[in-house]
Parts: sequence; structure tokens; C-alpha cells
Amino acid sequence: MTANHDLAEDIREYWSRRSETFDLAFGHHIAPGPEAVAWAEPMRHLGPAPLKVLELACGTGEVTRLVHDLGHDVTALDFAEPMLAVARAKHSGKPRLRFLHADAQRTMEPDASYDAILCRHLVWTLTEPEVAFADWFRVLRPGGRLLVYDGDWTRPAPSGRLAAWILARWDRLAPDPCHDGAMSERHVDIMRRLPASDGLTFRRLAPLLEAAGFAAIHELSHDPIARAQRATQGLRNRLRTQVYRRFILIAEKPARTELPRRFARSSPSC
Repeated sequence: MTANHDLAEDIREYWSRRSETFDLAFGHHIAPGPEAVAWAEPMRHLGPAPLKVLELACGTGEVTRLVHDLGHDVTALDFAEPMLAVARAKHSGKPRLRFLHADAQRTMEPDASYDAILCRHLVWTLTEPEVAFADWFRVLRPGGRLLVYDGDWTRPAPSGRLAAWILARWDRLAPDPCHDGAMSERHVDIMRRLPASDGLTFRRLAPLLEAAGFAAIHELSHDPIARAQRATQGLRNRLRTQVYRRFILIAEKPARTELPRRFARSSPSC
């Protein structure tokens, strides 16, 4: 049994339950057109197609569609079987695509078997992030890249406090049955028990990935995605794009792999 077993099962149950309405929720469904283009643009940093790509926590297959449409061979993984069932039905019959029921923290995939890994809104949910990052580093080939879309869902950004205040009152007057936001009771209960309970940011994530062996870690702007979302959404969803600080991270497994920092011997000072 792994550490945080009960929490991991609570997370699995939570996402399994949400599978029925997930594609109706803003922030998870990706609208075709400018929003899809904005989400896909950072994927071009993974390298030219065709690559062998592992998508972690694929959910209902929204990001899967984008990375597959770029011409890559995709393995889309999730540990919630109901989510995978939706994704499989959505992408039935497509070539160069397989779905895998597995844990994103322990993929059980062969060493150095993927050119790229990507995930959206996964890292904040990791119960054992160091285990996960070591596993991702292991399954990447030397020179392979990692792409992460995520955010700090623990508290509104300073610039998003007014939007959060308006939305809280709006939701009390007219609840959105398809939107289970970061302030929902179940979401909050899970978040407070996670290693990222104090918030996930690029600055906090980058050193953890560096310790796992990743290099060339840099941040890409999430603003183009938010702008594309606001261009086609009503007021309620436009406000939702303003509440939290979101980020995109790209990292690389060095072509010449060195020991992760925590295993490296310290050298004497000169």
C-alpha cells in the first residue's frame, strides 16, 4: 500500500463521479477554434511530430484530441476508469492512440520509452510528487520534454479577488450544476490533505523537478489561453478566468543524463 492511500482513493472517487458532467464544465472542455489553438500552441515546444507522447491524467480526452491532432503517437493514461470510458468513446477508432488505465504517479511504463510527457491540472493532485517526478524522468528518453499546465487553486490571486467575490455570490443565487470549482466543499477537503495544499506555482514546482533531474525548466504564459476563453464565453466564465494564477511549465531530461541532485555527491569547495 502506498503512502496517502486513502487520499488517493478519495481523489479517484471524486474524478470518477465527475466524469458524467466533466465535458460540460468550463475550464475542462476545450472549445474548438481559438481556445483549442491556444491550448495546442505550447505543445509545439515538445518538438516536431511524430513523437511518442504520454499524456498523464487524460480525463475525458480533451487535451488528447489536441496533441493527437498535431500528429503524435499518444498513450493517454488515467486512473479513473469512468473518465477513460468517456475518452475511449470520444476517440473510438483513431489510429496512433491508446488508452491506459494506470496511476500517473507510477505509470509502470518501460524506461526511456517516450519522447514527451504532458499533463493538465494534474500536479496539484499528486499525493507523492517526488515519486511521480522520478517516474516521469525514468520513462522519458534523454532529450525528452515535459509539459505541465497547472495553477494555484488554493486562493484567488490578488487581481482575482473581486471576480471570486462576485462568483461566490452568483453561485449562491444560481448554482451551476456542471461546475465544481476550487471552492466546493469536496474539492477543499481533498486539497487541504495534499502536499500542494499551500498552493502550486511555477516557482515551487521548478525546484522539485530540478531535484528529480530535469533541466532547462522555464515558464510559458497562460495568458493566450485565458484571452481565447474570454473571447467566446459569457460573463460568468469570463470572471472564472480571472480568479486563479495559472501557469505552463516546460522542462527537459538532459540528453546526457546525470544523477538527480539529491543523489549526486557534493564536491569540495574551491
